[in-house]
Formats: sequence, structure tokens, C-alpha cells
Amino acid sequence: MSPALPTVSIVIPTLNEEAVIGALLDRLVVQQPDEIIVADGDSTDRTAEIAARRARVVRSAPGRGIQMNAGAQAATGDALFFLHADVRPGDRAVAEVRRAARNPRIVGGNFDLRFEGGDIAASVFTRINRARRRFGIFYGDSGIFCRRSLFQTLGGYRPWPVMEDYEFARRLWKAGPMALLDEPIWVSARRWRRQGLFRTLWSWFWVQTLYLAGVSPHRLARMYRAVR
Repeated sequence: MSPALPTVSIVIPTLNEEAVIGALLDRLVVQQPDEIIVADGDSTDRTAEIAARRARVVRSAPGRGIQMNAGAQAATGDALFFLHADVRPGDRAVAEVRRAARNPRIVGGNFDLRFEGGDIAASVFTRINRARRRFGIFYGDSGIFCRRSLFQTLGGYRPWPVMEDYEFARRLWKAGPMALLDEPIWVSARRWRRQGLFRTLWSWFWVQTLYLAGVSPHRLARMYRAVR
């Protein structure tokens, strides 16, 4: 990667995200990334139509890991910046990825995850995730980025229905120094608003615990209902 001006490709996996994808793309376009790729998993709503106004749409089989790999394969940037459709990155997100990528020692990184809502639950989730990422424990909603060459070397994401982001983050953490950026990335509170706070916490705890105990991600997916 050139240390002078690294190029940044944003990859966003989507599945029926018409309610949020437009706002995210509008926020990203003004930050002038080198390209935005929306990897759509056969949405049945207007997600792909809306995304095509601001980004390149790549079709793939559904599955977040599969979709992110498809988007990465189509990308040309020096750095790959993966975003979920329901996040709200800070105004300097793309600039911060470029800045981090100029350091040849940095293999990748992520952002300071902050949960929307302004209540106690949001504050607790934010603090928990801030503490965990110091030990290399983070997920895709924190805005994972890495060098495209390293992504290829690592073999990309596992084609799993859940935990593909956690597993990739662990491999990335072991690959070299990470940039844990202070720039915020705001995460939607829609899961615990619709599913309930304690039910959400319980499902997160058990999915994580059972995964570490060796339970297949395909079995775990039955416990983790998608919320959109």
C-alpha cells in the first residue's frame, strides 16, 4: 500500500435494508471514499435500487460473510472498510481509515463503538464494547477495516451465518498492530428496542459462550434472530 495516499473501498452487506441504506450512503459519499460497494444478498425490497444511486451494487448469495467476501473481491482499494447498513460513522471515518493505512505497520483496525438511545442500556453497551476491544474482542458493527492484501492472505470471512465477524477480528488481531480509532461509529438500538434488552443480552451471552465451547455457527444461527 502506498504510504502517501491509500485508497479506501467501503463494503456494505445488505439484506432488506431499504429503511436505512440511503441515509448511510448519503453520509459516506460526502467523505469521498474511493469506492462504495453494496453487496446485496438478494433483497426483496428496494435496497438495491436505492443503493445503486450512490454505490456499486454487487449481487451475491445471502449470508453476511459471503456477501462481504463478494464485495471485497470486487473492490480495488488499498484498504477495505466494512460497514453494517444500520450504523452511523463519524464525519471523519474515511479520513481516519486513510490516516491509519498510511502507517505501513498497521494491518487494520476499527472504531469506537457507541450505541444510540441515550439511556442507561446504551451507555452500558458502549462501555462494555470499549473495554473488550482492548483485548481484540469486537464485531463487524464497529467498522472493521484492513489492508486488501492482508484480507486476501487471511482468506476473508468464513461463510458462516453468525460469528464470522468475531472470528475474522481474532485472526486480524493476531496478524499485526491494530489501529483502535477514537472516531465514533454509532450503532442502531433497533435490536434491543424490538427484541427487548434482557433477551438481547441473554442471546449475545449464550451465542458467544456456545461458540467458544465449539458449537457450530450454523446451529447458533437458530438462536440469533435477525432484526431489521
